[in-house]
Amino acid sequence: MALLDAIDRKILSILQQDCRITMQELADRVGLSASPCHRRVRLLEERGVITRHVALVDQAAVGLPVSVFISIKLERQKEEDLDRFARSISTWPEVLECYLMTGPRDYLLRVVVPDLAAYETFLKTKLTRLDGVASIESSFALGQVKYSIALPVAAS
Repeated sequence: MALLDAIDRKILSILQQDCRITMQELADRVGLSASPCHRRVRLLEERGVITRHVALVDQAAVGLPVSVFISIKLERQKEEDLDRFARSISTWPEVLECYLMTGPRDYLLRVVVPDLAAYETFLKTKLTRLDGVASIESSFALGQVKYSIALPVAAS
């Protein structure tokens, strides 16, 4: 993949803040005319740099105020066990993020639920029923200090 130039990085930075900006506004802000700017955006999409356009929804506003970070240790770390775990949790809508980790835990999950009772249900009906899970450690977020989905791609 070719490296991103300063204009590409500026386009990405702007689109990460507001993907509904018009192509003309984007072009004006990066110093291009609309047609070349549109070609660059399309190329960034084709190359897989821009993977999708989404609407960010306020978690509390839709009744999901509780964020739980869950550390998972598996009984074994064989490829088939890791793959089975990943396939299982990938279908659960409560799991927003899942990372395969180094260190004492195998996975770190971020789960959102409406309340503690819903988390208990999630734990009992889904997570504890997975084969090969050796331990589960849950930490509840008390507040969100920072949240960003924007990667720091701006030209330095």
